[in-house]
Amino acid sequence: MTIDSFVRDRLPPTELLPEFRFDLPELQYPERLNAAAELLKGGDPGALAFVNDYGRWTYADLDDFSGRIARLLVDQEGLVPGNRVLLRGPNGYTMFAAWLGVLKAGGVVVATMPLLRPGEIATVIERANISHAIVDSRFIGDFRQAVEQTHSVKHILRYDGDHGRGELETRTAALDPLPPADTGRDDPALIAFTSGTTGVPKGCVQFHRDVLAPCDSFARHLIGMKPGDIALTSAPLAFTFGLGAAFLFPLRAGAACCTVEQPSPPAMLEAIAKHGVTHLGTAPTAYKAMLATEGDGPDVSRLRSTPTEVVEDPHSVRPERSRGAPSSDSALSRALKTLRYCLSAGEHLPEATWRAWHERTGIAITDGIGSTEMMHIFISAAGDDIRPGSTGKAVPGYTATVLDADDQPMDEGTGRLALKGPTGCRYLDDERQKNYVVDGWNVTGDTYRKDADSYYWYLARSDDMIVSSGYNIGAPEVENALLAHPAVAECAVIGVPCPERGQKVKAFVVLAGFAEASDELAAKLQDFAKEQIAPYKYPREITFVEALPKTATGKLRRSELREPK
Repeated sequence: MTIDSFVRDRLPPTELLPEFRFDLPELQYPERLNAAAELLKGGDPGALAFVNDYGRWTYADLDDFSGRIARLLVDQEGLVPGNRVLLRGPNGYTMFAAWLGVLKAGGVVVATMPLLRPGEIATVIERANISHAIVDSRFIGDFRQAVEQTHSVKHILRYDGDHGRGELETRTAALDPLPPADTGRDDPALIAFTSGTTGVPKGCVQFHRDVLAPCDSFARHLIGMKPGDIALTSAPLAFTFGLGAAFLFPLRAGAACCTVEQPSPPAMLEAIAKHGVTHLGTAPTAYKAMLATEGDGPDVSRLRSTPTEVVEDPHSVRPERSRGAPSSDSALSRALKTLRYCLSAGEHLPEATWRAWHERTGIAITDGIGSTEMMHIFISAAGDDIRPGSTGKAVPGYTATVLDADDQPMDEGTGRLALKGPTGCRYLDDERQKNYVVDGWNVTGDTYRKDADSYYWYLARSDDMIVSSGYNIGAPEVENALLAHPAVAECAVIGVPCPERGQKVKAFVVLAGFAEASDELAAKLQDFAKEQIAPYKYPREITFVEALPKTATGKLRRSELREPK
């Protein structure tokens, strides 16, 4: 059999790989393994697997359609095991079926963010040497521009969202499903490209076993989905947080996936109520925005007159829905009729946002940190184990620590976060592998404090620490303080040069809809920050902006804020 070894030939050498650990019984996978076939075993054939505004599909439907896509790729489009197949389009039934179909065919999935522009797509095509592509017709224009800049793409299949009238749907209609390829647990299944917050995107290679590992570690132990549950996330399929939360986790548990093509907070609330969503995964800013939807927000007139007033004690936790609960006819209240589990990742979850959501809904958001390199979340806490403000503890199956300046693990203290577990960093032909893996540890680039109970408290990205007058100041700590003020919708903090202090703290603030930018408000926000954190940490400069620069996955591009205009 012909096999394309492009990916395997470009894996890091053994000496640069992290130490992998498979301590849990559920992580002992058979040598021959096809992740797509395993995921589709999760549900009864007649059970609901997928739902959105275009329709409802069972596990049998998804198995059949993905098998026919695999047949088309192999028999008519010449795909051989190991070929890379680019997927482009919003989350939807056809996109997810294509993802499964590529794995069934023995191919390697390379999903792309819908927001990427032609030059960015071209980088992915070149880095992964893409041979095949499956593209939503609405996104074909910028994709073709990218193809014109490259040389490897030979086969392009188009589809029309979930309307069922595109080339892909037409050509697969009369085909018989292809049985899943006989792949190995350590065969490449996907290349996930990082969002580029630290420079040129890196291709992270994940094997078939890596696709299942987050389902059998994090999701199994901290989410606990079951048949009948329905999951929705705002993150796109190309973002491994979204891949897991919206797709892998529900399928592995026999539950169902729900998608929204343009998942704004109002659209997600509507979908939750319409389709009976039970599990939601999104970013901290989206949770805050949902609280501010019509009928759910704060008393605007009161906030206009006293913008610095703290209406509630920010350190109180209300376990039940109290006087802060949303009104009975609000979008949030309608969503809460079925919603019972909320997950946050992608950015640090501010304590103020966690407490506000918990007080208003009675749901304790499960926070977590993961990375594209590690496939999904590796530190988290759920339910009674949550300590507001802390990311949590090592997920079952993973070992965590913080490294000191000499790269030595510490029992407790502040240092660089490091992990070992069933997943780990394998960059595709990238010299930055040696920076991510240190003595067998995956080093994420985050500075954390580990306490005596092995809980981890986020301080900053390792390169985001601000040093002012000899004091170390974590940008997220200042951001958390500002976000506790009702006039602040979003904010980002950086250190800027200062002749007197070396660096000073500068905040970029996006205001809530009712607030107006002014020198007076800036001064009030500074005073408010001094009440929340040590005065030397307050932002000495505040700039009001319409929006913050972000990646396609919603992560803050802090580097752009540092660049002089």
